Amino acid sequence: MSKPDITPRRSFLAENPSVMWFLGCLGLFTLGVTVLAEGFGVALLSTSMVKILGMTLCLCLIAVAMDVVWGYCGILSLGHFAFFGLGGYAIGMWLMYARTESIVVESLANAPIPPTQEEINDAIATQIFGVVGSNELPLIWAFADSLFMQLLFVVLVPGLLALVFGWLAFRSRVTGVYLSILTQAMTLALSLYLFQNDTGLRGNNGLSGLQNIPGLLHLPQSTIALWFFWASAAALGLGYLFFAWLISGKFGSVIRGIRDNENRVRFLGYHVESYKLVIFTLTAVVSGLAGALYYPQAGIINPAEIAPIASIYLAVWVAIGGRGRLYGAVIGAAVVSLASSWFTGGGAPDIDLGFYTINWTDWWLVLLGLGFVAVTLFFPRGIGGLFDMLVRKS
Repeated sequence: MSKPDITPRRSFLAENPSVMWFLGCLGLFTLGVTVLAEGFGVALLSTSMVKILGMTLCLCLIAVAMDVVWGYCGILSLGHFAFFGLGGYAIGMWLMYARTESIVVESLANAPIPPTQEEINDAIATQIFGVVGSNELPLIWAFADSLFMQLLFVVLVPGLLALVFGWLAFRSRVTGVYLSILTQAMTLALSLYLFQNDTGLRGNNGLSGLQNIPGLLHLPQSTIALWFFWASAAALGLGYLFFAWLISGKFGSVIRGIRDNENRVRFLGYHVESYKLVIFTLTAVVSGLAGALYYPQAGIINPAEIAPIASIYLAVWVAIGGRGRLYGAVIGAAVVSLASSWFTGGGAPDIDLGFYTINWTDWWLVLLGLGFVAVTLFFPRGIGGLFDMLVRKS
């Protein structure tokens, strides 16, 4: 009679040391930025740079979500930046309403006759929507005065849209390039809809002044930027840990099987559509949360942020970093995002060739395209794959 196996089961983190390495590096990076930032440390990093780094962490989080849905489940979604933008709009509505309310109340405080609540509401509506020729709050702003409700919408709006869209697409067994086209069409339709002035979200003007956090206006932007940087780092760490845990067990094996051979997984008795719907919806929710942290740091959101090209860029980041590796998605998003800020923000000096001057603001997209082609041809596993090779050789 054989002896029972009494070997203790190793913990998730023990079986996945790369997760601990990532969290450790993220913690050290967060500590370093904190010490060097204006709001806390020796002021070697400007407030604008801290905001750029915080926004980069948010982009890394949506890149991780994109890697899970594409790199692990095989669904090339060209619509996840739409969920990112919807999360930004949801929190942006509260930020803009609360900030406008404080301005209106302060301006009417010295009126000979105290204003009624209806007069305050009318003034808020005129202040926000006067730019699009309206003086009424649309119905979708009914809960804009409630932080709790708008935070709930950060999760619910992207999640419900992904759930409905995914259920319709997956139950029809739309796959491959056709599914990618559908997600891109969804994103384009949403973007074009938001460009209209009568949508209730100020059309092309978008929502602005989001960096002014109600109740914290007495604090300098250097402090606010650092707080949002910490929140972005915590969100990335928790999101990375959650997705690493999700893909490490049986669930992860099934979705990788769906990616490699969907029909075989279906013949084995798994309900493929349910697995795809869960992954699609979960990653959409995380994308919405990333957007809710990103746009208060950016200060503005408009429909151009939801245009299909943004989701295409997201796929490029994941491909450059290394599809099917969570840390690869983080590397790709961080490298491309920071490089974009440097080349388009005036950091890269122009090159005078005598007969022509290379302005990197105009040539950045060309450089990005060439980089994507080069990685695809010579390093198909991306930057993360190069890292794997170096680790194996050492």
